[in-house]
Amino acid sequence: MARVTLELPQTFEFSVDLDVRISEINYGNHLGNDRMVTLLHEARLRYLRQFDFAELNIEGFGIMVTDLIVSFRAESFVGDVLTFEVGVTDFNKYGCDFIYRVSNQAQGKLVAEAKTGIVFFDYEERKLARVPAVFIERCSAAG
Repeated sequence: MARVTLELPQTFEFSVDLDVRISEINYGNHLGNDRMVTLLHEARLRYLRQFDFAELNIEGFGIMVTDLIVSFRAESFVGDVLTFEVGVTDFNKYGCDFIYRVSNQAQGKLVAEAKTGIVFFDYEERKLARVPAVFIERCSAAG
């Protein structure tokens, strides 16, 4: 079976360190794949906060995840501090991609690479919305 590959930039405009907690450990005694998705979500929230955005209110619109890719490169364990680098790429009329590089800086290893595709959504009208100009202005300038 072919492996998923992601092309990530050399540098990212934002990073945040997040601890791996006991609640994120699975029966294999390492970070569970479902919990990695939760940590990616937290990193995305913190990225948005730097611009005073919230997932449900960016110029009155929310965002919705449309696709997700996570490519694991190494295990991670309780107590590890992971660095989540976050960027925004591939803008289109209704959305863009958030890209992530997750590493364990203390051990000098790449833990995962990931991408979440998002669209903007008008939750009141229940329909897609165009990417707000302020989001493009702030986030594409950062990347």
